[in-house]
Amino acid sequence: MIDFFTGIFSSTYYIGNLFSLFTLLSFASLGSCISLRAGLFNLGGEGQIYLGGFVSSICVNYFYNLPPFVNLFFSFLITICACGVFSMLSAICNDLKKVSVLLISYIFSSALIPILDFLISGTFRMKEGNLLATQFVAENVRLKSIFLPSNLNAVVFVIPILCVALYFVFNKTRFGMELSLWGKGEEAAIFLGLSRRKVLYASLFLDGALHGATGFFAVVGEYFTCHLGFAGRFGWNAFTCALLAKSNPAFIIPSCLFISYLTLSAERFSLVNNLGFDFSGIIQGLVIFLVAKNLTGVKFLSAWNVVKSKLKKLKRKNKKKLTI
Repeated sequence: MIDFFTGIFSSTYYIGNLFSLFTLLSFASLGSCISLRAGLFNLGGEGQIYLGGFVSSICVNYFYNLPPFVNLFFSFLITICACGVFSMLSAICNDLKKVSVLLISYIFSSALIPILDFLISGTFRMKEGNLLATQFVAENVRLKSIFLPSNLNAVVFVIPILCVALYFVFNKTRFGMELSLWGKGEEAAIFLGLSRRKVLYASLFLDGALHGATGFFAVVGEYFTCHLGFAGRFGWNAFTCALLAKSNPAFIIPSCLFISYLTLSAERFSLVNNLGFDFSGIIQGLVIFLVAKNLTGVKFLSAWNVVKSKLKKLKRKNKKKLTI
């Protein structure tokens, strides 16, 4: 059992992949932080990441005649815009028909995934080989590894900058204040005359765009193609990281490192021991359950302490009355 916790540090390959997975999870987790801050639950992350990977693979191959930097820039821009607009469909349904974002985002994602599966395994499938994936991207647009033999690239250094920037936005800007008010005090936001539409559309667009960034960097830096079902590794894990961080960008780095560590340790352990079920899902479920249980227990204990103190005060008052 000790090997489960320490085995991942036995090879530079696993250490590099730990930070590579951390990088991809962080983009999507920061997106989830934005929507959660506004009190919105975007459960369509898996579909948005999948769409980001598909669009980026098509764009990078389509712009292959352009210089690598220009190719990556335009492909990235198109990818995040496409995923942001797709995420905004949930905002439109909520705004016009008052449909829950939690419900409709999951429905849209569930509907999109089989469509992308069909396109990847059919129309856009690579012509050579048996892999169910799009065409591999060219060598000159692939992000170079900085920690061989893993696929860890320089994008990992962008994550702390994004966390600091988002923390500043949440705590020092008007937009961040509006997000917090709509997420924690809707009555106060209405009283102040703040625009709900602005927060609804902006937060979901940014959330979808950051999920799309995960798909983009997974294609150009990790897999170099969009293969069937690759987003299943990131969607729910990223949402878990945002929940563990309590939508606070300051805690995204430790929460994403923790979930990445659990995921890779479980995958390695099941591979080495020839186990046929997903340990990472079980472990993450237990972790979330324990965290939620502890938070509930803390709230219960604090409430019980308040009740106990009030009961003691009542007893003292009754004793004084009896003595008088």
